[in-house]
Amino acid sequence: MKLHELEKNIGATKAKKRVGRGPGSGLGKTSGRGQKGQKARSGGSINPVFEGGQLPLYKRLPKRGFSNKRFKKEYAIVNIESLNVFDDKTVVTPALLKEKGLITKEYNSGVKVLGDGELKKKLTIQANKFTKSALAKIEESGSKAEVI
Repeated sequence: MKLHELEKNIGATKAKKRVGRGPGSGLGKTSGRGQKGQKARSGGSINPVFEGGQLPLYKRLPKRGFSNKRFKKEYAIVNIESLNVFDDKTVVTPALLKEKGLITKEYNSGVKVLGDGELKKKLTIQANKFTKSALAKIEESGSKAEVI
């Protein structure tokens, strides 16, 4: 058997439904949409949660319960590799990172250093959190990591 000899199984493909092609097709005139009404019009789709003007279920239910969302900790993240822009023996602080444009804003929880890439400089890095891989690479390069 060769590639040009391959054929699809019988019934694997089905012809597209051709609507509005005369009464003999069975889907002529109204094209299977019935007579009048919103669903018969073009663009007549209804939002699945719409209840015909009745107050929707999601508005009728009380807003109750507890969410941990407001206690979520968000960190500004910095990769080890991006710290190579600093000179040797620099004390890298969150303020200095912001000044250099490595972080856009200081989050409430602070800065977290991730271990992506390699650190080629000897720095003192001050941050709120460090990943295990980041700490290993910082020590390997002869730098220091200080938790604020």
